[in-house]
Amino acid sequence: MSITLSDQDRLTLRTAAYGAISLMTAADATGNPHRAATDGSIALGSATGLIGHVLAAKSKDINLNGKTVAELADQVLPALTAAMNLLKEQAPAEADNFRSTVIVAVEAAARTHRVVPSPTLADMIRKITAALDAA
Repeated sequence: MSITLSDQDRLTLRTAAYGAISLMTAADATGNPHRAATDGSIALGSATGLIGHVLAAKSKDINLNGKTVAELADQVLPALTAAMNLLKEQAPAEADNFRSTVIVAVEAAARTHRVVPSPTLADMIRKITAALDAA
């Protein structure tokens, strides 16, 4: 069965996934945000299936605005929940793929320290996971 996602659906998925990496880098002021963004993006680019195709598409439609972590979170956390709801409704087999892809990417972004994530990063991971599981 072929699954067709609208442009808006694809935007929601990309905003959620890349937004999660942006949240991790924004919450890690003491680490290496460029390395975290790179590692997280590589993990997203390694996704397979429908999610892999959506995340690999070259796109400039993602618009993550926010001068603070809170403003960014106001965009990203609801997008994560919306993405999961969308996938559970339209492509249930891909919902777990999306969730695990985002979790792997977030963990990759957090690993730039080579030690246990800071309490701030651990809390952001918890918030991202909660948003994924709220669907």
